[in-house]
Amino acid sequence: FQQFSDPGSSRKEHVKVTSEPKPGFLERLSETSGGMLIGLVTFLLAFYVLFTNEGRALRTAKSLDEGLSLVVPLDSIHSISQQNEGRLVHLAGALSTSKPLFDPSYGLSIQAVKLKRNVEMYQWVEYEDSKEYEEDGEIKKETKYSYNTEWKSEVVNSRNFDREIGHKNPSAMAVESFTAVSPNVQVGSFVLSKGLVDKIDDFKQLSLSHLEDPHADVTRREDYFYHSDNPRRPEVGDLRVSFFYAGLSGDDPHLGSADRVTVIARQRGDQLVPYHTKSGDILEILYPGDLSVEEVFQKEQESNTMKTWALRAAGWLSMFVGISLMTRIFYTLVDWFPVVRDLVNVGLKVFAVCVASSLSLLTISVGWLFYRPLWALLLMLLSAVPILVARSRVLPKKQQ
Repeated sequence: FQQFSDPGSSRKEHVKVTSEPKPGFLERLSETSGGMLIGLVTFLLAFYVLFTNEGRALRTAKSLDEGLSLVVPLDSIHSISQQNEGRLVHLAGALSTSKPLFDPSYGLSIQAVKLKRNVEMYQWVEYEDSKEYEEDGEIKKETKYSYNTEWKSEVVNSRNFDREIGHKNPSAMAVESFTAVSPNVQVGSFVLSKGLVDKIDDFKQLSLSHLEDPHADVTRREDYFYHSDNPRRPEVGDLRVSFFYAGLSGDDPHLGSADRVTVIARQRGDQLVPYHTKSGDILEILYPGDLSVEEVFQKEQESNTMKTWALRAAGWLSMFVGISLMTRIFYTLVDWFPVVRDLVNVGLKVFAVCVASSLSLLTISVGWLFYRPLWALLLMLLSAVPILVARSRVLPKKQQ
């Protein structure tokens, strides 16, 4: 290889050029064969994703309909009624916790459900920008490596850099990140399950303006504690620490009143736990703010719809990629002839789009067969349209 660098900026950027002989026909054919195997796995995975997604979506929709018909709004969150034991209940109120969360290392405490300490280190980061070109019968790859110093919450391993000299990072952080979670979270007299507490994840950065520097070697600047001699001009290895909280659970003079949440779950004594529906799903719902029963279930239905379409798109894309990889061998067989190669490439992509669309619709229709048979039959008929469109375009070309 060859290296080119500017002496005045050798610590920040350099270029490496590598070259290798242009692969022969048999070598390209071998690579294509390996790609066909990957394509087959991706193709089969698409069927699994599409089929199971439809069952999951329909099961979730039925569970939400069941929950909406059974849910009981509570008259009071401060008294526990035995009549609602085991039932699906709806309540809204302010969060409360028994004790504040502490970080004694920085003299910080807050009445909240979660407290996150986020530690970042000033480190070298390597960036690559590559381009390939053909020259003198060889494939050459030109890679430009550039280096920049940035705050990162994970240790960047400089041993993997193309040029570690002048860009070396420490191997570990002297201070670690962590998240503290309150062991007992309540809304009124009801204790939230772990699953409900996990849903309280709307983290906000904590202002440190009212705090003093905790140690002589730590400096507070804006909303960060710096382990640095000069926070304005940090050096590699310096640390900065910030804090985030979720679920304010008490009135705070700087942050305001406790956060309110809406919960739908099963009442078990004084606890709110998962509710198992007849459809085999679990209802354990929490949203910030005061929401009615109808608003909560509408949000859940919208979330289910978005997830369903996202997985449908992922399944179709997986099928398209799988078919493209499996048919790549036809492109390899004619890649010596530029005009033919380009025509075959376009044809293969059109083929992959049509087949992926037809098979995706057919798989979705099979998933609906036991739940919505009429819609399933309609989708089965619709799945033939992409193939018929492709055939209608191919036949006139053959006649010409």
